[in-house]
Amino acid sequence: MELVDITGRLQQELAAAGTADGVCYLYNPHTTAGLTINEGADPAVRTDLVAALRQMVPMAGFPYQHQEGNSPAHLMATLCGSSVTIFVDAGRLALGTWQKVFFCEFDGPRRRKVTWRLLP
Repeated sequence: MELVDITGRLQQELAAAGTADGVCYLYNPHTTAGLTINEGADPAVRTDLVAALRQMVPMAGFPYQHQEGNSPAHLMATLCGSSVTIFVDAGRLALGTWQKVFFCEFDGPRRRKVTWRLLP
């Protein structure tokens, strides 16, 4: 389980698209992963978020009916959500000073993708 900073990659994709202003929609089509925006300056925040989710969601001892063994990952993905929306100003993500965009992997490692659309 980890939170992967995808902000730089997303900013590169936006620059290549050449759109100056708009709204960027990010969507994660996976049921055991999520997307979130949070502090990216201190890596301890990512560690704390994963640790807190692990404490909130029963990893064992809960009578999960889904038998694949990844029910906790499904619950964590639901808590984080599968999409984020970010304004784009002058070709840059309009994030706060400390904010980064994170792909939240709860059942990895796996090959994953995030899709995005930019509306002017």
